[in-house]
Amino acid sequence: MIAVLFGSFALLLLIGVPVSLVMGGASLITIVVSDTLRPILLPQYLFSGINSFPLMAVPLFILAADLMTAGKLTDSLLRFAKALVGHLPGGLGQVNILVSILFAGKSGSALADAAGPGAIVLDMMRRAGYPPYYSGAMTASSAIIGPIIPPSIVMVVYAVSESRVTVSGLFAAGIVPGILLGLALFVTNHVVSVRHGYQFAARFAGWRAVGKGFVGSIPGLLMPVIILGGVFSGIFTATEAAAVAVLYALLVGLLVTRALKLRDIPGVFLKSALMTSGVLLIVSMASIFANLLTVMQVPQALAAWLTSLTQDPTMILILLTFFVLICGLFIDTLPAVIVLTPILSPIAFLAGIDPLHFATLFIVALVLGMITPPVGPVLFVVAAVGKLRVERLARAVLPMLIAQLVVLALMVAFPAISLYVPRLLGHVR
Repeated sequence: MIAVLFGSFALLLLIGVPVSLVMGGASLITIVVSDTLRPILLPQYLFSGINSFPLMAVPLFILAADLMTAGKLTDSLLRFAKALVGHLPGGLGQVNILVSILFAGKSGSALADAAGPGAIVLDMMRRAGYPPYYSGAMTASSAIIGPIIPPSIVMVVYAVSESRVTVSGLFAAGIVPGILLGLALFVTNHVVSVRHGYQFAARFAGWRAVGKGFVGSIPGLLMPVIILGGVFSGIFTATEAAAVAVLYALLVGLLVTRALKLRDIPGVFLKSALMTSGVLLIVSMASIFANLLTVMQVPQALAAWLTSLTQDPTMILILLTFFVLICGLFIDTLPAVIVLTPILSPIAFLAGIDPLHFATLFIVALVLGMITPPVGPVLFVVAAVGKLRVERLARAVLPMLIAQLVVLALMVAFPAISLYVPRLLGHVR
């Protein structure tokens, strides 16, 4: 049955079937062919895969990000970032990265970042004279910080799939790695800009302008403070925090910035509903596939194979991280989380690796696949927004990808990068 499951999965993927339907179709074929699996399992797993209270945070974070964009809260973040770092060498590239870091504290989605503020800065960079593919590569590379700095949709889905970690613990673990990824991009952008003459630096507007930009961005900056402060203090859960974020974005858009009009709200809700339906379809289909893997004891077989290669926890961690990186090249992020988590997480746990450390490594490694072909959803979004060729964009993103892989290697070598903040907050003993 394992051969039928993976064979049908590969065949459907090769003929261009959408990845959610690939997993559902492969599962259906396996159940029909099997003598022991009953067809009633299909609807049961479809429903149970999304019947989760923590998973309710996903549509709410998507809606909060859409309300923020419609309410022009991202514009104030852009003005603040430009005043703070726009004068540096490669200034608009640095603005691009800083905006992604700031926006990551609201959306939890790389695609939302790439299609929203990322698209705006991409256009600004091109008009300022930056090469179009360099501008697109910087936009794509910085956008993947979104699922790492909390809140994060991917982290919510991981925590639903793995009982050894909590959403709040994962949120805490993502803070330092997300900042390090941003710093790696800052350094890379500076070096590339100086080397190729991508200066285009305006004069520093002064600290008064920075202060003015900061004050103007306070409504946007307060959202992650409210979300994370509430979650880490125990005032509300991650799901309740997402609901608070929606209310906050709605009130600020209507009453503070006044850019959000009542007539705009149905359109925003419709846009969020369409994205949510796609996400939850992937989650439900992936849950069928993951459950079949568990029934067929694939995790146990993989664990036995890995332990036959080495007993050293560090080597096992390196092998698992490399495996996730390779999977990220071919499988989209959310289905990969649901399918791979129940397989790989127990292996890491039995090897003595902290579940929170492995979870953070897993997510960062998988998210890097969002800017690598052949799947690379962020690459395709940026290519569509910027009217760029995907293959040339993939080549342009290589320096940024190498810098981020260095951060991933440091995370493997130094677990404290992932565990320092959770330990401070009491999530790690």
